[in-house]
Amino acid sequence: MIGTPVAIGMARQLGLPEEPFILAVLFGANMSYATPMAYKTNLLVMNAGGYTFIDFVRVGVPLTFIVWGALAWLLPVMYGL
Repeated sequence: MIGTPVAIGMARQLGLPEEPFILAVLFGANMSYATPMAYKTNLLVMNAGGYTFIDFVRVGVPLTFIVWGALAWLLPVMYGL
C-alpha cells in the first residue's frame, strides 16, 4: 500500500505512535461498500443475489459514514491523540 509509508512518516514527524495512523490507512482502504465495482466480491454478490447498483448505494453510503465516524472517534480515544 502506498499510503502506509506516508502514514508512518507523518506519525514519526509528529512524534506520535504509528499504529493509529496505519489503522486509519488500512480501514480507509477497505471501505468499499458504496458501489458494486469497488471490490470483486461485491460484483459476485450482485450477480448471485440479483441486486442492483442502487441497492449498494442505499446500504453502502450509510455504512461508510458509520464506519468513518466510528473510526474518527475511536482511534483518538484509544490512542490519546
